[in-house]
Amino acid sequence: MTPRRLAVWGDPIAHSKSPQLHAAAYAALGLDWEYTRRQVDEATFGDTLGALDESWLGLSLTMPLKERAHGAAVTHDRYADLTGAVNTLLLTDGVRGFNTDVGGIIDALDEQGLLGIERVRILGAGATASSALVACVEAGARSVDVRARRPERAAELVSLGQRLGVAISASCFDDDALDVGLTVSTLPGGTTLDALTAARLSASGGVLFDVAYSPWPSALATAWSDGRAVSGEGMLLRQAVRQVRIFLHGDQRVPLPSEEAVVAAMKAAL
Repeated sequence: MTPRRLAVWGDPIAHSKSPQLHAAAYAALGLDWEYTRRQVDEATFGDTLGALDESWLGLSLTMPLKERAHGAAVTHDRYADLTGAVNTLLLTDGVRGFNTDVGGIIDALDEQGLLGIERVRILGAGATASSALVACVEAGARSVDVRARRPERAAELVSLGQRLGVAISASCFDDDALDVGLTVSTLPGGTTLDALTAARLSASGGVLFDVAYSPWPSALATAWSDGRAVSGEGMLLRQAVRQVRIFLHGDQRVPLPSEEAVVAAMKAAL
């Protein structure tokens, strides 16, 4: 029998908790699948992907490879199409691309009782910000305030928001802003904003949902003195559950066998 191999790729990658999450899931499912991590950058992604043999079932992709993975996929699921970002590649029957970040954010917001918030702020304008935007709109957002160091980089994000039918604007981190009920930070772990900017965002930002989980608390969470701060571990877990569904069923919407027990094993591995 051909062994089944999987991995998470990114740069950096040493901090990733995906290997222990996936290993716990496959053990709970009784599957002898191997899941590792590998440092792969944008320049070497194509050649590294092309060198994989038939033992490889799939890949998880993190920064900075989500857009490259989208370009490598022959087919895309709806969330990958909307965002232009792929964090999961299924390597059977061609290279198929999926985005589990959107559903992972929705699931994590639901667990935290944060669905239905109409005014939302997103920090950052990269691939994860696109997933956060789609997730927030599907979770009930009607107005989205995007903040970035260079607002011009958010042009595609603004266009996506308009296609989704949400009121959306983009500006600098320290511009004046109306209060929102939820702030979703898609800034890389370790990002530090100056104290005044962080304080202003906190004062008007409602609950902070920070996709970062290492280190935790993040610098922004530490500065979030005016409200509750939620770690990205919940998103990490829930998007990983959806990846396991893809690797097993080819569809992130199809639940796993005994999924509650699998999820409990994954949580224990965090």
